[in-house]
Amino acid sequence: MIKFMGMIYVWLDSFLPNEKGPILNLKIDPDFEEMDRKELCNHIEVKFNLDPDAFWNLDSTPKIRFCCQKARNILEPSKFERGY
Repeated sequence: MIKFMGMIYVWLDSFLPNEKGPILNLKIDPDFEEMDRKELCNHIEVKFNLDPDAFWNLDSTPKIRFCCQKARNILEPSKFERGY
């Protein structure tokens, strides 16, 4: 049922204009502001060398979890830098 509602949400969202401006005080680059949901997912797939539609086909929470882990991996010191 949740997966079905997610598909309905994505379909309805496709009719709305892309939101512009900062998100939680983070300035968003103009190219990202112009991208729709599918294009943003494709960008993540390309940048992180994922299979086509792999990120797109995830539900919302796994997408957030994936991005949280990637952010941690990028922003935190490496195990080498921490002396492991």
